[in-house]
Amino acid sequence: MCGIIGYIGKNNDLKMGLEALKRLEYRGYDSAGAAFYDARRKDIRIYKAVGRVSELEKKMAKGAFASRNIGEVGPFIFHTRWATHGAPSIKNAHPHGDCTRSFYVAHNGIIENHNELRRWLNTQAKNKKHKFYSDTDTEVLAHLIEHFYRAESPGGDYAAGEGDLTAAVKKALSKVVGAYGIVVISKYHPNELIAARLGSPLLLGVGDGEYFVASDSAGVLAHTKQVVYLKDGEVAKLSPNGFTIEDSQGEKEPELEELEWNLEDAQRGGYPHFMLKEIMEQPASIRDTIRGRTTKLREVGKLGGLEDKRERLSSIKKIHIVACGTAYYAGLVGKYMLEEYAGIPCEVDIGSEFRYRKPILDKDTAFLAISQSGETADTLASLREAKQKGILTLGIINVVGSAIARETDAGVYNHAGPEIGVASTKAFTSQMTALAFLTVFLGRQRAMSHTMGERIIGEIEFLPKYISKTLKQEKEIKRIAGKHKNARDFIFLGRKYNYPVALEGALKLKEISYIHAEGYAGGELKHGPIAMIDKSFPTVAIMPKDSVYEKMVSNIEEIKARGGPVIAVTTQNNRAISSLTKDVIYIPKTLEMLTPIIAAVPLQLFAYYMGVSKGYNVDKPRNLAKSVTVE
Repeated sequence: MCGIIGYIGKNNDLKMGLEALKRLEYRGYDSAGAAFYDARRKDIRIYKAVGRVSELEKKMAKGAFASRNIGEVGPFIFHTRWATHGAPSIKNAHPHGDCTRSFYVAHNGIIENHNELRRWLNTQAKNKKHKFYSDTDTEVLAHLIEHFYRAESPGGDYAAGEGDLTAAVKKALSKVVGAYGIVVISKYHPNELIAARLGSPLLLGVGDGEYFVASDSAGVLAHTKQVVYLKDGEVAKLSPNGFTIEDSQGEKEPELEELEWNLEDAQRGGYPHFMLKEIMEQPASIRDTIRGRTTKLREVGKLGGLEDKRERLSSIKKIHIVACGTAYYAGLVGKYMLEEYAGIPCEVDIGSEFRYRKPILDKDTAFLAISQSGETADTLASLREAKQKGILTLGIINVVGSAIARETDAGVYNHAGPEIGVASTKAFTSQMTALAFLTVFLGRQRAMSHTMGERIIGEIEFLPKYISKTLKQEKEIKRIAGKHKNARDFIFLGRKYNYPVALEGALKLKEISYIHAEGYAGGELKHGPIAMIDKSFPTVAIMPKDSVYEKMVSNIEEIKARGGPVIAVTTQNNRAISSLTKDVIYIPKTLEMLTPIIAAVPLQLFAYYMGVSKGYNVDKPRNLAKSVTVE
């Protein structure tokens, strides 16, 4: 889940690397580091800092940027860390080097057998044993590369740098159990940068006489839109003159792709936080998810990414949805949609649970992975398990070229644009919109009437307008957040389609404000949670005027009878709600199946203003990273 930047080419400006790292900081911010080749010293220089990338910048301002003793800068690597093995500290910050400080590695992933490899390395040492400085799993990679480079050097002439760096990296990785996205530099090879991937995302940026390695496209957008997504098992060798990619079968022809996002999309654009920007972008992001799909659906029931599998999809009898975190809650909404309108039974699993049980999958089942990044480790592992069963695999993914997007048989892209804030907002509403399209696509193959399909699509087209109207209540939502900012606990209640929204609302509040919150189905209130209700325990009730509205009113009456404060999210013009609470957020009326897409928006704003009121960095919540690419 860490951020990696590597560079080799004509413009070795360390500040360029630092700025790129800042754009990746949402991937990890426990510590940061840089390693670069100093041509004057013919050596690798290292800078590390605990905390944000700004701390690294301060150190480099006093050293690398100010020093007259630094010669021409060769290839460099930068890293921002989200800790897995070893606490945040200078010694645990990347990049990590070997005993001789000749080879440096920045790594995203987990080396599961690092302790075994440490022992193995010391059994191979002829003289001095390897000395490890950090508590990380990553450091063993640098020592493995040193070991195999020494072994492969002609005549053992290690210091002359006549070994094969690529071969040493490949041999080192052959002993690894786990996941990695790595970039490697060596003082013996100042014109080489080596990158490799297995299970953790990594891409190459292809510029004019310059080449990048990054864990995320946000790191290269300022310099190029031409990228190559490395596949699992591939190793890339980059030089100022170009690059090659190989796997176990030999050299591969690179698959060059063009990013659909712009640098402006990955910047705050005048907003104080990315989270607020992305909440406010939702009318546009939903419009982009809709674009090009509604007319086709109305006329011929076409959804481009699924068209090749239309016949096979017409015969499936069950869908198994797998996702993690917020995407999992989108999947729960999708279950209600698909069962009610397409008539297809659905199961929804958390990725980390799916992969460790034995789900019943057969030829009549389709597997649907939902992931913003397309790299979520548990979802990706679940997808691969499903593929081994030989069933049809689908995806709802935001990042083009990501691992899940490549490995599914078919799918739908969100086109929501880059989501930089760690807490998912616009991706969530986009995922639910994509699920609504999927419902119509599959429903029209079955019993859904043309009229119902038209009605759903017509309401989908109004979603941007409905969300814009909801966002105009920002000041009222901010007021409500301020009123309740000192509460220590919240419960979020919803029924049917809005039960998953209750789960998501609670998650957002936990992520952003660190306030304990739980999401519950309204009918479960009397089965335990009501014991917690008192005047200091607010309830957020998602209760649009739908088929279960009266049931939700009963729930709120029970809470009010026990003195519990209530914040209600309900349909516009529902004035009767004022007898239950004065803290009301109104949303436009739409089809019941689409209400979660609108109802989620005020809950996002509520969490945002709760976090801001407490002075927290809502874009970078503690202990969290954007893409969970390790188990």
